[in-house]
Amino acid sequence: MSEITRVTREMIFSTYEEGASRIPDPVRDFVEKITFASPEDIISALHDVMAEDWMAMPVWARNLAYRLACLQRPDDPELLRNAAADLLSFGPDWDDFAEDLKARAAQLEK
Repeated sequence: MSEITRVTREMIFSTYEEGASRIPDPVRDFVEKITFASPEDIISALHDVMAEDWMAMPVWARNLAYRLACLQRPDDPELLRNAAADLLSFGPDWDDFAEDLKARAAQLEK
C-alpha cells in the first residue's frame, strides 16, 4: 500500500470513528473553497492573510494553497519562486520541492 493510500485511509477512518473529533467547519470550508478557487483568488488570499500575520496560516494550508495555485499557473515564475520561498521557510522537509520550483522558475525565464 502506498503512503498516500495509507494516510487517506487514516483520514477517512478518523472522521467517522465514534467519539472522534470531526473536522472543524472552517477547515472543511477552507479546503472546499480553495479546491475550486482561481489562482488569482488563491494568491490574493495568501497575500491578504500573510500581510496581517505571516505565521497565522497553518503550514498545511499554505502548502495546499500554493500547490493548487501552481498547478493552475505552472508557467508563472514569480508564483513558483514565491511558493518555493514559502516551502523553504518551513523546511527542511520540503526543501527538495522548493529547489525544483526554483529550477522551474529559472528555466521559464530563459
